[in-house]
Amino acid sequence: MLSLHCILMKGKLFIIVGPSGSGKSSVLLELKKRHPEFTYPLSATTRPMREGEKDGDIYRFYAKERFEDGIKNNEFLEYAVVHHDHYYGLIKSHIMEGLEKGETIVREVDIQGFDSIRAKIPKKNLVTIFITVPNPSELIERIVSRAAISSDELGKRKESMKHEFARARDCDYLVENIQGELNKTVQKVEDIIKSETRK
Repeated sequence: MLSLHCILMKGKLFIIVGPSGSGKSSVLLELKKRHPEFTYPLSATTRPMREGEKDGDIYRFYAKERFEDGIKNNEFLEYAVVHHDHYYGLIKSHIMEGLEKGETIVREVDIQGFDSIRAKIPKKNLVTIFITVPNPSELIERIVSRAAISSDELGKRKESMKHEFARARDCDYLVENIQGELNKTVQKVEDIIKSETRK
């Protein structure tokens, strides 16, 4: 049974999910440019910062010990160990405050956090969008071109990818991200957000 606190929440959380290399982060960054009026809550991660990233843009970069303190203090709406190595977690306070205020909240999450979020956020306040690609082999090319990784790491990514694609049917919407057509992908996501926020 939902608490009165949950029933009174007026906003909507749009989570963008999909396999590594599908373009989730690129979609989110473009949405931030087009729609500064949306709320973009931060996730925390223990993975190394990539070239061009800044602490506080999409992620807060935590030391492992700091992240584990956050787990103990119930600071995350969801958290997971991704690719067997690094913690990722969605900072709970940013989400719950936004929903109470009636905000449109957009956030990229890894598929491992998908079930945890669905269990904690009422269906009326949650919309899930899966970003896919025409050919899964494209993802391997994107991952390899993005950063140098070991063959062991690549193997882990491939295994994760299989699991992630299997969850696409559990999302509310499926959006195909074709190489070189990011603007079209973002437009599709925009249309979904506009449609859902009118309901």
